[in-house]
Amino acid sequence: MIDTKQEAASCTASVSRAQRLAADATEAADVRRWSTHPDVVALRIERVRAQVDRLCWAGIILGLAFTAANVQSFAAAGSDFGSLPWLTAWLLDPTVCLVLLAILRAEQVTARYQVHTGRWVRAAKWLTLAATYVMNTWSSWAAGSPAGVVLHSVPPMVVFVAAEAVTDLRDKLTDAVLVALVNTAKPADVHEPATADRERPARRLFADYLADARLAWKPEVKVTPAWVREVTGCSRGLSSRLAAELSAEVAEGVRHGS
Repeated sequence: MIDTKQEAASCTASVSRAQRLAADATEAADVRRWSTHPDVVALRIERVRAQVDRLCWAGIILGLAFTAANVQSFAAAGSDFGSLPWLTAWLLDPTVCLVLLAILRAEQVTARYQVHTGRWVRAAKWLTLAATYVMNTWSSWAAGSPAGVVLHSVPPMVVFVAAEAVTDLRDKLTDAVLVALVNTAKPADVHEPATADRERPARRLFADYLADARLAWKPEVKVTPAWVREVTGCSRGLSSRLAAELSAEVAEGVRHGS
């Protein structure tokens, strides 16, 4: 009789443990499913994007603020303190910086949606950054001071690198969202959006851009990232991958053709 009770208690304990494990397994599956859901991934990436933007903007603005005094000194050219030329010299750095900040603010949006801004935008950004660098370091170069050149070169160079890097970072963060979508969504979900979503523009995938590049390619065309961006409208970050993939296909076709 005692053995029977002990066996029943043992079976009950085993069932309870199995139920707990089954519940844990179900919970773990739900956590994994939701943690890899495209919307959850997108939300996490948006939070990271916001942190990246705040940190980069803080660094860029502090760097430009540091350069303001040097540019003013360069523009004032020894004018008396408080004179009209001395006061007017303070307008030069904000003039350049405001144009640069306007470009960076626009790229903050275009990079998020992987829209190529064009050569003039990039040229304007480089011109403003180059002008800031030259005006900051000119006095040090003229005085022959290597320490001064290094000191006044660091902030403009940091601003230059940050301005270029933040655009690529936003582009890659958008790629991360798209990768999460491709890895979790069924093909029908990607290529045939639901009726409620048809009014919104469909997201283009790597294969879509590659198909456009294949159609536009001709034997006399050299496949480069710039050419891929021109014919597909993809981002800079994606164009390198597309160019490499299409170049490999072209080379493979040439080998088979020969």
